[in-house]
Amino acid sequence: MKRIALFASGSGSNAEKIADYFADSADVDVTLLLTNNPKAGVIDRARRGFGKNTHVPVLLFDRTTFYNSDRITQFLQQQQIDLIVLAGFMWLMPAGLVSAFPDRIVNIHPALLPKYGGKGMYGHFVHEAVVAAGEGESGITIHFVNEHYDEGQIIFQASCPVLPTDTPDDVAHSVQVLEHTHYPRVVADVLARL
Repeated sequence: MKRIALFASGSGSNAEKIADYFADSADVDVTLLLTNNPKAGVIDRARRGFGKNTHVPVLLFDRTTFYNSDRITQFLQQQQIDLIVLAGFMWLMPAGLVSAFPDRIVNIHPALLPKYGGKGMYGHFVHEAVVAAGEGESGITIHFVNEHYDEGQIIFQASCPVLPTDTPDDVAHSVQVLEHTHYPRVVADVLARL
């Protein structure tokens, strides 16, 4: 049984899609959700059982615990986590955690990296930048995580057109469709190679 830990800071739609994808799996368990945001919508989603009544325990942590101790790393190791999946998690992963889980932390970014990546480039900020630059396409990048924002090895990309009349909200919708379609499947592919 492969065990996944989800990290999320926001509403949790990607986390829910991943939990739903593996809900009936005999080989994969979405073991827990970790969040730094006590007001994150993902907490309610996890506690009510995501979409297929798959209850996922929640661990809330603060910045000091995350960056100034190895308690999160030790906890994940004690839980025998095979893969860490970032699903809208906004903090940079600490070097100790990255080194404890080499090529076992994946993230999704709402643009075609290396464009529109790095610190401060997340969510609506990315879509606003894409529209402002007059890009003809955007998309998603799923990548391994290292100690730098959005610089890990790319695993998968998918694109969508950006029309001249598109607003950042239009781009966000198109990108979210790609996220929900591809992220669970790519996570499954990564797990199959572990």
